[in-house]
Amino acid sequence: MREVYKSILGCVLVAGLLSSCSHNKKSKGVEISDKPFEPQKILKYDPKDADKKIDAFMHNLHKKSAFNGNVLVAKKGKILYEGSFGWANYLTRDSLQLNSRFELASVSKTMTGTAIMQLWERGKIKLDQDVRDFFPNFPYEGVTIRLLLTHRSGMMNYVYFVDDLYRKQHLDQRKGITNAQVMDLIAQYKPAPFNKPNARFLYNNSNFMVLGAIIEKVTGMPYAQYMKENVFKPAGMAHTDVYSKAVYEKIPVDVVGHDRNSWRYSVAQNFLDGPVGDKGIYSTVGDLYLFDQALKAGRLIKAATQDSAYTSHVLPLIRGHFSYGYGWRIFENKDEKVVYHTGWWHGFRHIFLRDMKNDVTIVLLGNLVNGSLLHLDELYKMMDMPVVRKGAYNGTGETAED
Repeated sequence: MREVYKSILGCVLVAGLLSSCSHNKKSKGVEISDKPFEPQKILKYDPKDADKKIDAFMHNLHKKSAFNGNVLVAKKGKILYEGSFGWANYLTRDSLQLNSRFELASVSKTMTGTAIMQLWERGKIKLDQDVRDFFPNFPYEGVTIRLLLTHRSGMMNYVYFVDDLYRKQHLDQRKGITNAQVMDLIAQYKPAPFNKPNARFLYNNSNFMVLGAIIEKVTGMPYAQYMKENVFKPAGMAHTDVYSKAVYEKIPVDVVGHDRNSWRYSVAQNFLDGPVGDKGIYSTVGDLYLFDQALKAGRLIKAATQDSAYTSHVLPLIRGHFSYGYGWRIFENKDEKVVYHTGWWHGFRHIFLRDMKNDVTIVLLGNLVNGSLLHLDELYKMMDMPVVRKGAYNGTGETAED
């Protein structure tokens, strides 16, 4: 009888261990999903199975609207379409490949926001903590992490401030400037803010440049290293890195940005490609899809934390449906929600959309700045998702008539 009892007790203990293993693991007090996450399976795609309607749409967008870049469209965990259109570098006639890495521009803000929410989950920061807690010589009162995340800090745009300073003082524009150096310049010159903190939404790069500086200050490691270890690797993003002109004399990627809707204007990186957090992440359409899937799988931050990041923290913006969360632009209409971000920097133009209701992910990364990404309505409708374009709605937020 005693042997039977031991056997039953052993089974109970084993079952308990197995049950505990099936739950989320904890690392530094933060739950981390231990569900299988297999990037190779997630990225599985056979061009023979390409969605014909999406393919026809993309070829038309390339031919008639001059879209030049890479695209990925997925629904319910399956990639429906991937494609490359045009040149990586027009001057050398190098064609884009699916693994071509683009400067993500402001799409980087979605990952910086994720990193900040990780640090919040780990108890390293508080969202209502003042920037002066990290940088005592910061010249503006009342600017919190939450206000930075939601573009309500009232700060001036450091891009214009630093550019003007460098030109007036004839400083070396070949070497990239770091986030810490920008923070020092802000402390020294105290450029006038646009308005008081929390007065209104005012999108600008300063907010996420400061967040990048805070990440470095709190973790004691470069932004690039923190992102690699805590965001890119856990998400399986093997083709994603942070590149700063403050570190690299030449950014080691082949895709060149082209501005002014003309192949004649390839954009050379300069000192303003030094600060990171607001930009500076280089990635592929496939890796952005892995980022999307890693978030959904709870590998980066908790579901409740994501819900907070995807919640509007500003009054509805132009056209009613549009607002901003923590590092994400938001489109909402009744029970529909799309979290997304656009990017525009030095010849690159992107859009990264995640339809939360219909489980649709659309990534378009472009290196020729033109209006091609304003012509995606047909693709949105094809995927049974709302049209995410402010011009498609009138002042009350209702769909405009065609």
